[in-house]
Amino acid sequence: QVQLVESGGGLVQAGGSLRLSCAASGRTFSSYVMGWFRQAPGKEREFVAAIRWNGVRTYYADSVKGRFTISRDNAKNTVYLQMNSLKPEDTAVYYCAASLSTGWPTAQSNEYQYWGQGTQVTVSS
Repeated sequence: QVQLVESGGGLVQAGGSLRLSCAASGRTFSSYVMGWFRQAPGKEREFVAAIRWNGVRTYYADSVKGRFTISRDNAKNTVYLQMNSLKPEDTAVYYCAASLSTGWPTAQSNEYQYWGQGTQVTVSS
């Protein structure tokens, strides 16, 4: 069983930055593909970014490319999402997720078996 706990969300003005963290339990964290998704009110959950187990390969949604950076520290069992140049449309609950079924970063939410409870990010205009 894997437990994921997100932190770092909050209220920020447009153009500002936040760094989300996701702490994972489990001895095999370094084997997981880790992803970030988000869900805005009234919208479906959407993919944000994902990272391969060794941190070398990453994958981003077009809407965040160049502004967000995903990274991981396997020694700390933690994955991060650095969010810069935030926009009001980035407002959402952000979830981290772990996948054992794929070796490559993926945007497919059904490839992720474990999910955190989410952290709210609100960007004011």
